[in-house]
Amino acid sequence: MKSSPPLWLKNIRHCPSPNCDERPGDARVDLLVIHNISLPPAQFGGPWIEDFFLNRLDTSEDAYFQEISHLRVSAHFLIKRDGEILQFVPLEKRAWHAGESCFQGQHRCNDFSVGIELEGSDEIPYTDIQYQRLAELSKAIMDVCPDITTERITGHEHIAPGRKTDPGPAFDWPRYLALLNT
Repeated sequence: MKSSPPLWLKNIRHCPSPNCDERPGDARVDLLVIHNISLPPAQFGGPWIEDFFLNRLDTSEDAYFQEISHLRVSAHFLIKRDGEILQFVPLEKRAWHAGESCFQGQHRCNDFSVGIELEGSDEIPYTDIQYQRLAELSKAIMDVCPDITTERITGHEHIAPGRKTDPGPAFDWPRYLALLNT
């Protein structure tokens, strides 16, 4: 990483999550992990993803929220259906997004990765603006974290197979990578 002050990207909304900690001292940030999230499942809009990452989810809003209320998770970024980007964790910190995971024989992906959540669901197509903003955000992250290359961008389903399925079959990898390379 290029700098030591907190790395909050400019021109996006910052929502500092308590669900993060220091990366191991020898960690080199060199992986980008794409996820999806929707709360309640397969429903979009509303404040619930932000509230979930900030530990203020109102469990009375939906029965599903009671099932997940004990979880403490975050991602570095969220891209909403309308293209709005929120940053929850500065890039130099470890967000709690990947859980038990492994990339090319290296375990504990949270230690060395940046996590981007797309507001979405495995089977529902993502929006055009989400792909555009994802490519823009990925490029900005790669500028700050030059060890992240296109070969080191993966889905949650690839680093936690059998446990996770996102971003799922609805995610168009060729489209995203083409935008990333323009």
